[in-house]
Amino acid sequence: MKNLVFKSMFLSCLILAACKGPETKISKFDFTGPRDPSLIRGFNYTPANVAAPRHHVDCWVKYDSATVEFDMDLAKGLNLNQVRVFVPYQAYTEDSAALPAKLRHFVRTCHARNIGVMPVLQGGPWVRDTSLRYQARNWARFLVNAISEEPGLAMWDVMNEPRPTYFEHCKFMSKVFHELDPNTPVTIGMEKVDGMIEMADYVDVLQFHDYLQTREQIRNSITRAKEFAAKVNKPLINGEIGCIARANPYDITLQEHMNAKVGWYIWELMIVKQGWGTVHGVFYEDGSVRDPSIAAAIMGYFRKRTADIMPAVPDQEGWVTRITDRSDQWLKDPAATWKDGLDIAETSAHLLEAGELTAMRIPPTWEVEMLRKGEPDMKALKELIIRFRDQLVPFIKPPVQNK
Repeated sequence: MKNLVFKSMFLSCLILAACKGPETKISKFDFTGPRDPSLIRGFNYTPANVAAPRHHVDCWVKYDSATVEFDMDLAKGLNLNQVRVFVPYQAYTEDSAALPAKLRHFVRTCHARNIGVMPVLQGGPWVRDTSLRYQARNWARFLVNAISEEPGLAMWDVMNEPRPTYFEHCKFMSKVFHELDPNTPVTIGMEKVDGMIEMADYVDVLQFHDYLQTREQIRNSITRAKEFAAKVNKPLINGEIGCIARANPYDITLQEHMNAKVGWYIWELMIVKQGWGTVHGVFYEDGSVRDPSIAAAIMGYFRKRTADIMPAVPDQEGWVTRITDRSDQWLKDPAATWKDGLDIAETSAHLLEAGELTAMRIPPTWEVEMLRKGEPDMKALKELIIRFRDQLVPFIKPPVQNK
């Protein structure tokens, strides 16, 4: 009887499966609903452990699947949903046999985490010598054959920030990709809005980059881009934002793009050790962060900058007073111990960081931790306690005067 019931259920499932039509394939040109470009929360990607100037090449030649999977988990944790990744022609010339499998693994790894992929082409000799354009076509065909059928492929970016002298190359490559893969949108990573406007006829998705210095400049750039996109009725994205060294803080530019409802890609996810890591990036190789405010901004949480701000009062319960007094006592004590000094330094560091009383380029807690891990150095510890004490003293809460 049990076998009969099981067979009946199995047969019913087969019939239902047969009656069910093929799954509807969503067009990559459908920019409505969840595919609205304004919902893009993207990032540029280079593994943290590759070194400039070969960082984009070695991303593929030295491709490490475990690293990619770990990094994409980090991106998923921040609800990021798109990635720009550079694919240089040199990676093809050095590793053409293995490259298709690596590209597919990357796209599938991202797709499994609901992250769409935008490969960014880095050109070859045909950029300067048009007689070699047949190589460009072969290169494009290679990429199309490798990943064009992957559902995780979002669009092709045929060149990053081309100079005007390369615009004709971009037009050519756009035409080639439209011919070879008419099912996938094409974009060009233009450095400015002016270039985006000039190349608009050759792309399906308008793209500009923005590393401007003030909110007004950022807003004006976004407004101009949005007005043009509305005029030509094409989707709009910003492919690169956020740079410490260009006075373009992540939280400021992210807030402006979110408020304007323009999809964005930060530069970049990882803090690349030998590349742009000194001025870009969210995560270290081990998954820790340099600045938690960047992760918070990506999630849509921003520092308060209005008149009703409430600064922290770290001495509310007397701990600043107590630890500065303990610092003075320890410094005067000829029998002061290494352990007590480290505890004082750590407590001071916690007050400085939690109360936002110090710059975090080099966190005070890091300085304490480095001393803990090294051999006892009383001179260095004394200097640290004095520095921390001097930073805390202005925040001692005056005693309440009894009337």
